[in-house]
Amino acid sequence: MVGRGEVAQHGQASARTLARFLPALLICTGVCYDVLTPAPFTAVPFFTAAPLIAAPLSSLRTTLLTGLAALVATYAVHARFAVLPDADAVTEVVTVATVAVLAAGINRIVRIGDQRLASAREVAEAAQRAVLPEPAERIGGFEIAARYEAAQEGTFIGGDLYAVQDTPYGVRLVVGDVRGKGMGAVAAVAVVIGAFREAAEQEATLEAVAGRLERALAREGVRRGGIDAHEGFTTAVLAELPHGDGTLRLVNRGHPPPLLLHGDGEVCPVRAPEAALPLGMGELGAWPDRAAEHAFPNGATLLLHTDGLSEARDAHGRFYDPERRLTGRTVTAPGPLVARLAAEVRRHTGGGMTDDMALLAVRRP
Repeated sequence: MVGRGEVAQHGQASARTLARFLPALLICTGVCYDVLTPAPFTAVPFFTAAPLIAAPLSSLRTTLLTGLAALVATYAVHARFAVLPDADAVTEVVTVATVAVLAAGINRIVRIGDQRLASAREVAEAAQRAVLPEPAERIGGFEIAARYEAAQEGTFIGGDLYAVQDTPYGVRLVVGDVRGKGMGAVAAVAVVIGAFREAAEQEATLEAVAGRLERALAREGVRRGGIDAHEGFTTAVLAELPHGDGTLRLVNRGHPPPLLLHGDGEVCPVRAPEAALPLGMGELGAWPDRAAEHAFPNGATLLLHTDGLSEARDAHGRFYDPERRLTGRTVTAPGPLVARLAAEVRRHTGGGMTDDMALLAVRRP
């Protein structure tokens, strides 16, 4: 079944193709108009429009050739009525030539802008690889896959985060969602991930790792000042998979619960026994973090995600329900799982996601 997003993409591709052929169509229409109408009627609007439309859509060479073709067509239709062009004919030829030169200038401006945009995208991709590197396919004996889907097309990184670290205490993971958007959120993501990687290696318990993240965010909020000093926070879930042990430890700080996908197709949300505030809001209340322990059998897959998955809406306002959608499925590898989920959410929202989405899947072989 073809989704609305795929239909929209097909429509956009068709529109771009039509736009590329439009300059030639305008020139042919102009020639036909001038041939079929009396001499006082002019087709100059068709001839001037052709190079202007070609300028932002085509190369400089194509734009120049379009301008030349429009100029030749303008002269040819006037030569049909008189051997020696009159003042009106000269004026129209000069007008088309001037517009063709302007179109060439517009083309260069657009190309420079495209090059700068491409450079900015390369920088954004490099920033994403530096802040959110793709984890290895196998870490500490577990199969790993991650996926980041930005809500805004052309955006590579936002306020969602994930990280995986193999430590002396087992494989430790974090998935989180920073309050806010833009570069401020990206800076907070970098702080959280940097603090997690350091704490995951040094702290003996998952609760202590959460405490280090809390303090790191508090320092970042004070440094940035403004509203972030009081209202900056990050929802996060931290997981620990001890080596050679079929257990799973979780600390959830205000984040959507992970899903445990069993080998027989059963899906179980892994909920925290006690509610806890997000990271960065410790001054509002004090409570001891307690890691909840669960069984993580062979062949099972743990799916950690941000609310971009569970709160994705379709055109009728219906949420995407990952628990219902995944029930009954057999997961053989985490890579295809996150890719399939990302595609399904895009189809569910019609390509109009309103929030970023981070997915991290871990499978015990």
